[in-house]
Amino acid sequence: QLQLVESGGKLVQPGESLRLSCTASSFTMDDYAFAWARQAPGKEREGVAATSTSGEITNYADSVKGRFTISRDDFKNTIYLQMNNLKPEDAAVYYCAAGQYYHGAYLSPDFYDYWGQGTQVTVSS
Repeated sequence: QLQLVESGGKLVQPGESLRLSCTASSFTMDDYAFAWARQAPGKEREGVAATSTSGEITNYADSVKGRFTISRDDFKNTIYLQMNNLKPEDAAVYYCAAGQYYHGAYLSPDFYDYWGQGTQVTVSS
């Protein structure tokens, strides 16, 4: 089955930038839509960014729109989340997710069947 592994999380100060990576095991990566979701202590997991199977459609949560960018490189089997101007409220464990649908980029975690183990992002001065 599809395996996802996130990397890149670390401690950063407010206003700084960070790029997360997610490596997928699938050789048919273009069969999947991908998303990034996050979960902070005491809160539900929320989708923050999603991309369609083609990579042509993206969707972002209002809280990160204009600051975060999701992208994919199918030749490298990698999905990225570029995070700029990080805020303390962005601190969370960030998860990469995949799902087999073909006509959109959906933020809800319910659309995804495969999940990585997460990478911790801490934003603090």
